[in-house]
Amino acid sequence: MTTITLDLSPDTYQRLLVAAGQHGVAVEAVAEKLLTEQLADVYLSERDRATAVLRAAGLLTELSPEEKERAARSTATLEEVQAALAQGDGPTLSEIVIEQRGPKL
Repeated sequence: MTTITLDLSPDTYQRLLVAAGQHGVAVEAVAEKLLTEQLADVYLSERDRATAVLRAAGLLTELSPEEKERAARSTATLEEVQAALAQGDGPTLSEIVIEQRGPKL
């Protein structure tokens, strides 16, 4: 679960305290319930959900400023990149993976 910090007005916090007291739960539980209900209608595409899962797992990161600058300086076209990759000698990545898996049992 992700933790967030919110700056609330004193009035809003008092309302949360009252609601929490009325339901016998923690202020955090009331805030989480309100946010969950409010955001229930927000549609997340499969791509957005996958991106969020990968980012939460640390498997997806943003480019660093240096990487962004390097990408902006790049003048290679798609065709040039494809041609450079096609020049590689040896097996493809797929072939390497299949070989490393070994025979099917």
